[in-house]
Amino acid sequence: MAAEGPITDPLLVTVLDTSRAAREQAVVLIDRIQEALDAAGNGPLPSEAQAEISKQQKLLNTNIAQLRGLHRSAHFKARETKGQTAEARHEVDVLHLQLQNLYYEQRHLEGEIAACESFEHTYQKLPLIPVEEFLALHPEHADDEENDLMVARINHERIEREALEQQRVELQKRKQKLIADNKKRRDDLANLDKDLEKFIDAAKPIQKLFEKVV
Repeated sequence: MAAEGPITDPLLVTVLDTSRAAREQAVVLIDRIQEALDAAGNGPLPSEAQAEISKQQKLLNTNIAQLRGLHRSAHFKARETKGQTAEARHEVDVLHLQLQNLYYEQRHLEGEIAACESFEHTYQKLPLIPVEEFLALHPEHADDEENDLMVARINHERIEREALEQQRVELQKRKQKLIADNKKRRDDLANLDKDLEKFIDAAKPIQKLFEKVV
C-alpha cells in the first residue's frame, strides 16, 4: 500500500535513499557486466573489466549490507513505535472511559439538582404574610437577596407565632384561674345555701313559738 503523504522519519528516509542507491548500483553493475561481455565476445574478460566489475560488486555489497542494517533498525523502531502506539491507545481508551464516567456523573448531578429545584420545601407552604406587607414592616430588608428575604420572613413569622403562643398561654392561665374562681364562688354559694337552709330549719321552732304567743 502506498504511503500517504511524504515520509519525514529520518531513519526511513535513510532506508529509502540507501535502497535507491543500491538499486542504481545494481543497474550500473549489470551494465558493466553486459558491456564487458559484449567487448570480450566469446573470449575471456579482460582484467580491467574484471577489476571494474569486482569494484562495482563490492560497492553493491556495501550498499546491500548497509540497507540490511537500516532495515533491521527500521523494523525494531517500527515494533517499538507499535508498542508505543498500543500504550497511547490504551491511555486514550482509559481517558475515554473516564470521560464517559464524568458525563454519567454530570447527568446524575444534573438530575439531582433538577429534583432539588422542583422539590416542594416545607417553608414554601408556610402561611407567610405577603412580601409587600413584610417590607412595609421591615424596610431594612428591601435590598436583600431572595434567599435572605425568605429567611427574614420566616424569622418574622416565627417571632410572631412565638408571641401569639405566649399570649395564648397567658390567656389559658387566666381562663383556668377564672374557672377556678367561678368554681370557688359556686361552691361558696352552695355552702351558703346549705347554711341558710340549716338556719331556716333551726329557726322554725322559734317561729312556731312566736306564732303561739301572738
